[in-house]
Amino acid sequence: MRLCSIASGSSGNCVYVGSEATHLLVDTGISGKRIEQGLKELDLTPKDLDGILITHEHADHISGLGVMARKYEIPVYATEGTIRAMFQSGSLGRVEESLFHRVEEDEKFILKDLTIHPMHISHDAAQPVAYRIFYGEKRVAVCTDLGVYNEYTVECLKGMDALLLEANHDVNMLQVGPYPYYLKQRILGDRGHLSNENSGRLLCRVLHDGLRTVLLGHLSKENNLPELAYESVRMEINMDDNPYRAGDFDIRVAKRSEMSPVVFV
Repeated sequence: MRLCSIASGSSGNCVYVGSEATHLLVDTGISGKRIEQGLKELDLTPKDLDGILITHEHADHISGLGVMARKYEIPVYATEGTIRAMFQSGSLGRVEESLFHRVEEDEKFILKDLTIHPMHISHDAAQPVAYRIFYGEKRVAVCTDLGVYNEYTVECLKGMDALLLEANHDVNMLQVGPYPYYLKQRILGDRGHLSNENSGRLLCRVLHDGLRTVLLGHLSKENNLPELAYESVRMEINMDDNPYRAGDFDIRVAKRSEMSPVVFV
């Protein structure tokens, strides 16, 4: 199974997950052209896609969805609340509703040789989810846009072979930055985004011997730096009372405008 971030950040998100037989995108928050270019680098075309998994309806996760679904008739999987919000916003344009398939938190579904497990997340959207994707005994997860995590989140993310996890902002950069007060409070709130420190703390709870790679994703352009996210998460691991150190794992930052290296599990 392969995991690759085509784009990740507050300005647009698109992640590829697939096996030899099944090819999926998690979110399409960049242009159709950029998605096509990313797939080409993976030796794929949009016609190879078996589905698009949508986490929620915010523009940085669906801006390319209308074009991709309309042009290639790719099945789209999302919760009832997300589908309703996408159509109400009018951002998709004219797309056949028959392409949309409703999923629910904690109810797995199967696409060819992959099993998808949607999980609840806390974010200011209609019905947002993260996705865990299993191929036999191999497991990867794409988990961004969560203001807080709890025991449920920890249990869901245990046992992953690879994980793309949000490290959205540095709290100090956000607090002294140019954002208006209400937006700062939204980001810092329980339905906002994970800070670098909280990303590291969550990661500490799910580390295990079989975890091969962590991609830190959905970094804010204004309120974070790749080096800061990387070092902050590593510091949390090294300071935590756990048997691991940051150097035990392959930790990378998924960039907004460049594809990540392909993670094989």
